[in-house]
Formats: sequence, structure tokens, C-alpha cells
Amino acid sequence: MSHAAYVFDAYGTLFDVHAAVRRHAPAMGADGQAFSDLWRAKQLEYSWIRTLMGTYTDFWTLTEQSLDYAFARFPSADRTLKTALLDAYWHLDCYPEVPGVLKHLKDRGARIAILSNGTPQMLQSAVKKAGLDLIIDDIFSVETVKSFKTAPAVYDMVTTTYRLYPDAVSFQSSNRWDIAGATKFGFRTVWINRGNMPDEYADYGPSLILPSLESL
Repeated sequence: MSHAAYVFDAYGTLFDVHAAVRRHAPAMGADGQAFSDLWRAKQLEYSWIRTLMGTYTDFWTLTEQSLDYAFARFPSADRTLKTALLDAYWHLDCYPEVPGVLKHLKDRGARIAILSNGTPQMLQSAVKKAGLDLIIDDIFSVETVKSFKTAPAVYDMVTTTYRLYPDAVSFQSSNRWDIAGATKFGFRTVWINRGNMPDEYADYGPSLILPSLESL
């Protein structure tokens, strides 16, 4: 079934959030993956807590704050890498199938967009680095509504801008909690379960589960 718009989460769906630490793996040592996992977990946790409190701090600031926490939890990690790790976040690798899949959907006449917690500057940098700037039509950042996912106002940016009913939008995310929020909003949702994780949020299940974007 084709849709008028295909909207993608950015981090973990199009772009590999662990690429920053992986680029400095030798210097990070044996705790590198655990460090990266914690950095990502705290980055998301901080966004949820601020939304629940009714406050807003941009995602770049939360990315730096969560990195500081990861360094505090892993004192063996070399703190001199902080600047390099943050810089790497502006140039994350996209997953190998991403350019071909997005181009195929665009060639079929669909609108292609990103809907992300990231700041516009972070997202534009990642998109340009990955060579996706001629494929992606629009970048929707939570900066516009000053709330993070899964606030309904975030998903509403797409339907309001495109003047579409939610079920005309196919939304893809690797984050199951994001899929739950988008499903509740009314999007047709596709969970990109890259890590073969167990399902959750059974009352807000996706329309489809895929291991990557390749079969979209």
C-alpha cells in the first residue's frame, strides 16, 4: 500500500547513533559499547523528563549533558574525547540501505520527510553528510513545538503542514516508544527493529515490523 508521505525518525532509523563512539573505539576501550548505550539512553530520558515537566531544552544541549553523565559513569573513558564525540554527532553514518530506499519511495511520488527530536542544525548537517539533501523534502524538528516525542503536537506538525489525515502518512522508526506514540496519533507505523528487540506497548502496535528499511 502506497502512502502520500513517508516520514522517518532520524536517530537510530536513518542514522547510526553509535557511530560516534565507534569511530573512537580504540581510545574508548572495552567499555565503549556500554558507554554509547548509556549516552543514548540518557539523551532520550532527558527529553522525556523535560516534556513531562513542561519545559524544553534543545536536543543538542541534552546530547552534551547526557555525554557528561556517561563520562561520569565510566571514569575510565578518556574525557579529552568529548569534543570529538560531539563533533561526530553532526556527521553520523546513515545505514547503507537508506539512500536507495528513500529514492525509490520518492520516485513513486511520495513526499519524504524526517520527524525528529534533533535540532534543525543537527539534522541538516547529518542529511547533507549522508547525501540525502536532494531526496528528503522536509525536515520536521521538535524545535518548532518545543516538546519532544511522544507529545502529539510533534506528530501533528506533519499532518498540519501536509494537510493530510494521519492514516495517509507512513511513519518509520527504530524506537518502539516512538512507534507507540505515532500509532496512537493515527499514523500507519513501521517499526524498524534493527536490534531484534522484544515487542512492547502491545496496545499500540505497529502496522509492520521490519529488520531494516530494505523491504519498505
